[in-house]
Amino acid sequence: MYQKSSYLIVDGRSYNFTISKFLVQVKTDIVAAEMENKKETKRKGRSQEDRNANVYRENVAIFQEEARERLNELEAVMLELESRPDDSDLVNRAFRAMHTIKGSGAMFGFDDIVSFTHDIESIYDLVREGQIEMTPELIALTLQAHDQIHKMLGNQDAETEAENSIREALSRAFQSFLFVGAAEEQTVEPTAAESTQFEEPNETRTYRIRFFPATDLFADGTNPIILLNELKEMGDCQITANTEKIPDLDEIDPESCYTSWDAILTTRHPLNFIEDVFIFVDDSSDVTIEMIESDHAFETVAFDKKIGEILVERGDINEKDLEGFLKNQEPIGEKLAAAGIASVPQIQSALAEQKALRQLKESKEQRDTLSSIRVPSDKLDKLVDLVGELVTGQARLTQIANTSDNISLVSIAEEIERLTAELRDNTMSVRMLNFDTTFNKFKRLVRDLSHELNREVILKTVGGDTELDKKVIEQLNDPLVHIIRNSLDHGIESVEDRMAMGKSKEGTIELSASYSGAHVLILVRDDGIGLDTDTIRSKAIERGLISADAKLTDHEIHFLIFEAGFTTAKTVTNVSGRGVGMDVVKKAIEALRGSVDIKSIKGEGTSITLKLPLTLAIIDGLLINVGSEHFVIPLSSVKECIELTPEDVAARHGRHLTNIRGKIIPYIRLREQYHIDGEAPEIEQIVITEIENQQIGFVVDHVIGQHQTVIKHLSEVYKKVELISGATIMADGTVALILDINKHLQYVEKESLEQV
Repeated sequence: MYQKSSYLIVDGRSYNFTISKFLVQVKTDIVAAEMENKKETKRKGRSQEDRNANVYRENVAIFQEEARERLNELEAVMLELESRPDDSDLVNRAFRAMHTIKGSGAMFGFDDIVSFTHDIESIYDLVREGQIEMTPELIALTLQAHDQIHKMLGNQDAETEAENSIREALSRAFQSFLFVGAAEEQTVEPTAAESTQFEEPNETRTYRIRFFPATDLFADGTNPIILLNELKEMGDCQITANTEKIPDLDEIDPESCYTSWDAILTTRHPLNFIEDVFIFVDDSSDVTIEMIESDHAFETVAFDKKIGEILVERGDINEKDLEGFLKNQEPIGEKLAAAGIASVPQIQSALAEQKALRQLKESKEQRDTLSSIRVPSDKLDKLVDLVGELVTGQARLTQIANTSDNISLVSIAEEIERLTAELRDNTMSVRMLNFDTTFNKFKRLVRDLSHELNREVILKTVGGDTELDKKVIEQLNDPLVHIIRNSLDHGIESVEDRMAMGKSKEGTIELSASYSGAHVLILVRDDGIGLDTDTIRSKAIERGLISADAKLTDHEIHFLIFEAGFTTAKTVTNVSGRGVGMDVVKKAIEALRGSVDIKSIKGEGTSITLKLPLTLAIIDGLLINVGSEHFVIPLSSVKECIELTPEDVAARHGRHLTNIRGKIIPYIRLREQYHIDGEAPEIEQIVITEIENQQIGFVVDHVIGQHQTVIKHLSEVYKKVELISGATIMADGTVALILDINKHLQYVEKESLEQV
C-alpha cells in the first residue's frame, strides 16, 4: 500500500520519509543517543576519577615535601641535642616534628611511616615526661630513623630490614618502658585533641582565662598579682579586674579577697604552662582556661563577636535577657550595665576580649598577606625563562625607539625598560635562598664522619643569611661534601696527635658564606695538619704531573691536589684514597662559572675558597665586537679597557703581551682565536680581565658597552667547546657568545708551558 511521504523535523533534524521509515529512524536515533549518553557518563566518570587521582597525587606531593621539612627540622634538633641533651624545648620540637609526620601520613596512606614514626614518638613522649634521659644512643637511633623515613617517603615499598633493626635497637635500649614487638603494632591514628595540640611547633594560641580566687586566698600567703604577672610574661596579655563584689568599706575584711580577674592571653606556650601558673591555687579557687583562637583553627574563629555574644558565651548573662535589649539601637554594653544584668567590670572585660580578637584578626590578615606560598621549582624556572625573553624583547624595543624620531615611543621604551629591570630583579630574588638551608646536612655529615673516623670535630657555620641562586646551591652540594670529607680525613688529626701537638682535642671545621661584589665566597677552613708540600710534590713527580726539576711555588704545588686521580692517601678507606673528589670539586665549580682557591700552612690548617656568581640566569656583561661577531665578557671580571696601537705590537716583537703600569699581561686576539674574517682596525682595544688574582687581556675591534645578558645554555652538540660558557640573544636577534674567562686563562697557561 502506498504510504504518503511526510516532512518532519525532530530535535532539529529534517526527515522526509514515509511514516514507517521515520519510526525506524527515530528508534535508531534513540538507541544511538542512549549509547552516546552511556559513553559520555563513562567519560565523565573517568574524568572525575582522573581529577580525583590528580588531586590525591598533588596532596601526596605536598605531604612528602612538608614531611621532608619536618625531617630536616628533626635532624637539626638532634644535632643540637648532642650538645644540650637536657633542653626540654628541643625534645618537644623533636616530638612535635614526628607527631606531625605521623598525623599527616595517616591521611595519605603512608601506614608504614605512621607505624614506624609512632614507635619513635613513643620514646620521646617518655623523654618529655622525664622517665627516660636523652642519650647519645637515642640520638644516633633517631638519626637512623630519620634516614629511613626519608627513604620511605620516596618509596612506600622500601626495605623493612632497616626499620626492624631500629625498632629492635630501641626495644633493647628501652625494653622496660616499651612493648616488645612494636613492628606488629597496628597503625595508630592521632586523636583530634592530639592533632590540635601538636599540629604545628610553637603555634600561637589565644586563651580566655577567668580567675575567681577563694575568699581566704590571702590566708596562706598567696599574692594573686604574682600569678597575673606570670601570665603577662608568657605573651600578649590583657587583664581586667572584676571589683563588683567588693563590699562597703566598713564591711571589708582585710584578710579576704573579693576581686576576680579576666585575662586574654596570646602565647606560644602550651596549655599546661598556663595551668602550672595556678597549680597551687587550683584546688581552692575557680580557674577556667579556654582556647578561643589558634593558628591551626584560624578559619573557624569568629573574630567579629558582639559584646552580647561574648557575655553569653562566658555565662555572664543568658540569651533571653540579651534578646530583650537587641531591639534597641543604643550600645548594648551601656544598656546591660544600666539594667543591672551585667556589671561594669564584666562589660569592660568583654570589651577587652572583643578588642583582642579584632587585633588578632588584623595581625593575622597582615601576616597571611605577607606569608610565603609553595611554588614548584619548574614553574619558577619557567618564570625566569620568560623574564629572560622579556628582557631580550625590551632590548629590541629600546634599540628601535632610539633610532626613531617618535618621542612617545622613546618614552614608552624607557618605561618598559624600568619595569623590566624591576621585574628581573624581583624574579631573580625569588630564586635566591639563604645558604643556611644547606648547613644542617653538613652538620650531620661532620657528625657521622667524626664517629666513623673516631675523631672529635666541631662544625662552625657563619653567614647563613647569605643568599645564593637556588640552582647554584643545588649544584654546590657535592663539591662541599668532597671538601668537608677531605678536611676530616686528611686535615683533622686524631685526638692523640692533636694533644701531642699542643692543640685542643676537638678539631674545628668552619663553613662560611659572604658577599664579594657580584659573587659569593664560600670558605671551608680547618685547623688540622695542613698540606704537606713535599709529599704532594713527590706524588706529582711520581704520577708524571710535573718534572723533577720543575720550579713551583707552594701555592702552585697545593693546586696539584685538584688534578684527576691525585691522592696522598697511603690506603683506600670508605672516606677517601681513590683520587676522586677534589678534581670533581674544581670541575663542578668551573661549570658554575666560579673559581677555587686554596691556602694552607703546615701544622695550622687549610682554607679552600669557592668564588661563585650570585645567579646563573642573568648577568651584567661587557659587549664587545670583532668584525661582524659579538661577544660578552662577564662585567664582574673586567678590570679596565686600554688601546692597542701598532707601535705597541712592534715593541713586543709580535708577542701577545702588553705592559700596563710596569706589569706584563698576556692577551688573546679573538679574531685569531675564532678565525673571524675581515681587517682589524688600526687601533684595537684590549679588555683586561682578572680571575684568581691572575690577569688576561682580550683584543677586540670595539668595546660597545655594558649589556644586560640573559644566559642561554648551548646544546649538547657544543658540550666539548670549553672556551664558551653560553650565549645570549642580541636586540637585533643575532647571537653573542659569552666568554669563559677561567677557561681562556687556562688555555694561555697551557700554551705557555708548551712553548717552554
